[in-house]
Amino acid sequence: MDAMKIMTEGMVKENKPEFNVGDTVRVAVRIKEGEKERIQNFEGTVIAKKHGGVAETFTVRRTSYGVGVERVFPINSPFVEKVDVIRAGKVRRAKLFYLRERTGKAAKVKARI
Repeated sequence: MDAMKIMTEGMVKENKPEFNVGDTVRVAVRIKEGEKERIQNFEGTVIAKKHGGVAETFTVRRTSYGVGVERVFPINSPFVEKVDVIRAGKVRRAKLFYLRERTGKAAKVKARI
């Protein structure tokens, strides 16, 4: 049990980012490369939020060079520096997995006014 860390209630972030499914977000992720650390941004549409509480995660999807890329981020991870909402989306679903089959303008989410 020593090697595996278990998240407890004390490890929850105080100022959780506020965003919803359908929003376009920019996630600043801390990346370790050898001894060095840097922050890399990952921008895309939030297609899912799962669980809640300590183990809450969200999935961000983007198209990079014609290939769909999805990353799952734990909200309470120390590697997630910050989440900036670029634009708010107007959706009627809790999960936007149907965007995986769509390309181009069909994969867009309407903006919330």
